[in-house]
Order: sequence, then C-alpha cells, then structure tokens
Amino acid sequence: MQGNVVDSVALGGAAPHDLSIITLFLQADLIVKIVMFLLLAASFWSWAVIFDKIMKLRRLRRDAEHFEESFWSGGSLDDLYDRIGNRPPDPMSAIFAAAMREWRRSAAKNLLGTPGMRASLQQRIERVMTVTVGREMERVERFMAFLATVGSTAPFVGLFGTVWGIMDSFQSIAATKNTSLAVVAPGIAESLFATALGLVAAIPAVVAYNKLATDFGRYAGRLEAFAGEFSAILSRQLDERP
Repeated sequence: MQGNVVDSVALGGAAPHDLSIITLFLQADLIVKIVMFLLLAASFWSWAVIFDKIMKLRRLRRDAEHFEESFWSGGSLDDLYDRIGNRPPDPMSAIFAAAMREWRRSAAKNLLGTPGMRASLQQRIERVMTVTVGREMERVERFMAFLATVGSTAPFVGLFGTVWGIMDSFQSIAATKNTSLAVVAPGIAESLFATALGLVAAIPAVVAYNKLATDFGRYAGRLEAFAGEFSAILSRQLDERP
C-alpha cells in the first residue's frame, strides 16, 4: 500500500511541465521552430501591410475630394494642369494630367482640324486614361496579393507544424516506451501552438483582404467614373470646334 502511494507521488511529480509560449518555442523541434518563425513573420508583415493600406486609402480619398473640388470649381482646366505639373500627387490627378498631356500634344501638332482627327484624339485620350487607371491601381494595391497568400496558406503551414510535432511525440513515446502525459504533452502542445499561430496569421489577413479589396474596388470605380466624366467634357469641347 505504501509503495503504491510512493509511486503515485513520483508519477505526479513527473507530470508538470512549463507550457508557456516562450518555452514551447524554445523546446520545439527545429522544423516546428522554423514553421513558428515563418508564421510570426508573416503575421507581423501582414499587420504592417494592413495598417499601410488603411492609411493609404484615407489619404487617397482625401486627395480625391480635394482634386474634385478644384476640378469642378469652374476654373480653367489648363490652369489646373499647370498647377499639377508633371508629377501629380494622387491617382485622380494622374488621370487628369495624362489626358491633358495628350490633348496638348495633339493641339500643338494641329491634329484637331478634321472630324476624323478629333475622333482619333478622343479614342487616344480614353485609352490613356484607362491605362493610367490600371497603372495607378496596380501601384496602390501593391502587397494585396501577400495578404491573400497568407490568408490561404498560413493554416496549412501551421497544420504542417502540427503534424510534425505529433510525429515527434510518437517518436518520444517509441523511444521511452512510456505513454504517460509527461511524455506526450510537450509535443502535442508545441503542435497545437503551431496551429494557433497559423490561425493568428490567417484570420486577420483574410478579413483585411476582403475589406481592403472592396474599398479599393470602390476607389477604382470612382477613378473610372471621373475618367468617363472628363472624357465627356473633352468630347463636348471637340464637338464645339469648327
């Protein structure tokens, strides 16, 4: 009876383990450590991209409002173009500057004399604005693909760390021939921690990507609407020419 009590006390004393986050990382297998490090780096970079895109969207909307106020104020478009110069500060200004640049080049070369030339100019201006919209949106949406990649792959990377940690636990069982919780728990905890890191990296990336993609889509629609309105203004001016 006394031997059984001593054995139970010994087993109870062997079970406790430090399962803190830092200890789990330090005691993990090399492969699991690499997985955890990659997931932590991906999560950190994802948050950096998220905050950068949120601030950029706010700035783009503010700049678009300021430009639209100047554009629709009734002033001269040539004066507005001269103020913007060759380095427009935002995508909407870049669309306006690209169209005005093409207009001035054609006017300087006397390519507005015939209806056919004016129709050709209208098509060129529309193409220039379309290309500018695409180029500007590609620039502002930079690193959005990274968020999509993290959101879709991070859970599987964490699952790989989980599988590897469980395999390591089975190897520990086979080596010690002991199936007690003291042998199995550390490896299982490490593997579950890798899964948790995968979800921590993936969930914010997926949510942010969906929200930012919607906001960028609306902003692209705003740019396209402005390009269409400006194209109509230029078309009326071409029609008014003798």
